[in-house]
Amino acid sequence: MKLLFNKNPKEICMKRVALVTGGIGGIGTAICKKLADAGHTVVTCDINAERADSWVADMKAQGYDFKVYICDVTNFDQCAEMAAKITAEVGPVDILVNNAGITRDAVFKKLSKVDWDLVLGTNLDSVYNITKQFCEGMTERGWGRVINMSSVNGQKGQFGQTNYSAAKAGMHGFTKALAQEVAKKGVTVNTISPGYIGTEMVMAIKEEVRNQIISTIPVGRLGTPEEIAELVAYLASNSGSFITGSNIAINGGLHMF
Repeated sequence: MKLLFNKNPKEICMKRVALVTGGIGGIGTAICKKLADAGHTVVTCDINAERADSWVADMKAQGYDFKVYICDVTNFDQCAEMAAKITAEVGPVDILVNNAGITRDAVFKKLSKVDWDLVLGTNLDSVYNITKQFCEGMTERGWGRVINMSSVNGQKGQFGQTNYSAAKAGMHGFTKALAQEVAKKGVTVNTISPGYIGTEMVMAIKEEVRNQIISTIPVGRLGTPEEIAELVAYLASNSGSFITGSNIAINGGLHMF
């Protein structure tokens, strides 16, 4: 593999293949860019081919050459097919960021089985479906990073989000159990729990509502996608090799525990 130098000439990193699920979006795109800037080959996946083509063109205009694989992450067989294609066309995946996620909010009294299954499938089942395809290869090669994107609401819960909070909380148990199984094989497994981040979706909220949210954050502002991406890049690096089975909260003090 090709050796690349970071900004710090004393630190050498090895170019690896990284898969970021849910890479088309505020936090996902920032993660893709940051890992690419670190010298890795980055691929992502999406269920919508038209959206993927538009995103690839936009990224190319910004100087990034990303490949998107069309896949429904709730479908195990599609995930297996995608994994085989990535391995054949790009190479074995050593860095996996499970970032795919959706919301279908409703108070529990009105929460439908359809929306429960959809959120659990996309946010939690996908972590199994995708990680299953790559984890064994990481252990065989003796190096790997699995980074699961959870949420502050998976730690503290949130009104109207029993489905989302349950799925994001489930990631913590998955992370801690798998981390113990693969630690001696050179593979780390960690969870990141962002708070309120200034993505397009959050910035589209009415200003008065957004200001109410910000007033609950001790540091007095929203986080940025780039701050989340920096943390992902650190955990994905050789410098993060002593961190495993951990959940790192990055929420501006919104939830302290």
